[in-house]
Amino acid sequence: MAIQALGYVGIEATAPEDWADFGTGLLGLHLAERSAAQLVFRMDDRRQRLVVTPGARDGARFFGWEVADAAALAALAARLEGAGIPVAHGDRALAAQRRVTDLVVTRDPLGNRLEIVHGAESTAEPFRPGRCISGFRTGPLGMGHAVLMVPRMADVLPFYRDLLGFRVSDYVTRPFHAYFLHVNPRHHALALIETGQAGLHHLMLELFNLDDVGQGYDLAMLDEGRVAATLGRHTNDFMTSFYARAPGGFMVEYGWGGRQVDMANWQPVEMTSGPSLWGHERRWGSPEMRAEAARMRLDAAARGERAPVQVLPGNHHLMRGECPWWDQARSAAE
Repeated sequence: MAIQALGYVGIEATAPEDWADFGTGLLGLHLAERSAAQLVFRMDDRRQRLVVTPGARDGARFFGWEVADAAALAALAARLEGAGIPVAHGDRALAAQRRVTDLVVTRDPLGNRLEIVHGAESTAEPFRPGRCISGFRTGPLGMGHAVLMVPRMADVLPFYRDLLGFRVSDYVTRPFHAYFLHVNPRHHALALIETGQAGLHHLMLELFNLDDVGQGYDLAMLDEGRVAATLGRHTNDFMTSFYARAPGGFMVEYGWGGRQVDMANWQPVEMTSGPSLWGHERRWGSPEMRAEAARMRLDAAARGERAPVQVLPGNHHLMRGECPWWDQARSAAE
């Protein structure tokens, strides 16, 4: 597979300074560069992960997708050109601005600017979070995931799946139509949700610790209208998260505990229990969609549907001996 991870995202903002407080104070990003031209945020040892530039509208400006090396970059560019997709080679000035060795630029069927890159720069300068958090889960998994709104699924899905090589993790048809796609063990680096319009639906950032998410939720609750979807847990990637409304209107999912897929053996399935096991009351949806989502959550609860918690080593402690009945039930299951 050529594309390996979502490396960085560029945001256009009518009020970019609003991102300074939101990015650091709520999300805990490291504001590494601040000028009239752009705000650059770090999440880890990478020189940049999120870039906010002033503009006439609010939304996504570009998505940086990583490949392994120059050969992979050339091969993917040739594949796109062979399919009749225009591809432009980024010059040295653009590569320096993006902090990568080289890149090509293309667009998806909706006009979203995609920058295919290799050789992203890292730095030895410590990551300094904007608020006290344990850090973000990135590395080979990339910076998180992006979810795009699409007018019609059939116009966009083949581009990412068949041309760029994204693999389907799973999909839902109710209470909305969406596909979830992976390029590495993160359950999805990209999702497409059919809404009748085009644009960025949300970005997801994953934290190392559940308490980081809970404390972020407390902060978001202090700001009227900031919470776009309440704290909840997804059925497909098991993420415990909430959605914050970012400056400009799209959302940032702030989560913990996302599952990984087995790249060699994963088989895509239709998720029929709805997008969330509990919570995630979507304040952005139509009344009909929200009502159907609530019914699906309650049905899953009535069936006793549960999902395992995904934790990193050292991020939990086993609790045995507190309840003999529970210990016996666990031993029987094991």
